[in-house]
Amino acid sequence: MPAPVRHLMEILAPAVSMHREPAAFSKQTTQALFGEKINVLEVRDGWLWCQLERDGYEGYISVAAAGEDKSIPTHRVAVPSTLMYPQSDIKSQPALTMPMNAQLAVVSNDGKFAGLSNGKFVFAAHLKSASDFETDFVEVAEKFLHVPYYWGGKTVHGLDCSGLVQTALQACGVNAPRDADMQEKQLGQNLMINDLDGLRRGDLIFWKGHVGIMTDARMLLHANGHHMMTVKEPLAAAVGRIALAGSQVTSIKRF
Repeated sequence: MPAPVRHLMEILAPAVSMHREPAAFSKQTTQALFGEKINVLEVRDGWLWCQLERDGYEGYISVAAAGEDKSIPTHRVAVPSTLMYPQSDIKSQPALTMPMNAQLAVVSNDGKFAGLSNGKFVFAAHLKSASDFETDFVEVAEKFLHVPYYWGGKTVHGLDCSGLVQTALQACGVNAPRDADMQEKQLGQNLMINDLDGLRRGDLIFWKGHVGIMTDARMLLHANGHHMMTVKEPLAAAVGRIALAGSQVTSIKRF
């Protein structure tokens, strides 16, 4: 029987898989990022059944990936990827890759390196204050062009369609839901789905199980399994392709 608990812990690894079942080979549903707070609901055979505090997502995370909640994040990683070093020296090893939106507790800054509460160091220019957000989520999303498609992923090493949208919006201070169907229900205002000629930058295009971002009136940016990467392509091409697969646009949302 799992031991019932309910307390906050924090993610200690750069990006941790959250699984549907308490097994390493179980389907990954999302990722928890460094410094993210998790509300632990159960402990079961080396796995934590938990809820991510940031978006409310629930699943299983390895016990080894989390520790007691000790830090208060002061900064976030504001670039697609940076490195966390054991010393304030770019040649020091081992260095760990930190993804965008990782949450860090900075305790010192010598102008080049930010010292963290865990004794590690990050290049200071790659960080922003936790309350300093981007203003254009499309510009953020475009930084992930050509990143591999990865189911449940949320980093520059791989992400899925809704992970791209959530990551870009979080960088702008918007705590968007994780999955495409949730985003379709909760984000933005509905536009008429037959008005593909009146689109503009930032509009979200949804069809069953998928979401993409318009970068202008005709180009769609999306992480997808057809190209197995994040691409920018004419919306008309994507709509034609999904029509051949028996699907269609289900909604268009505007912020």
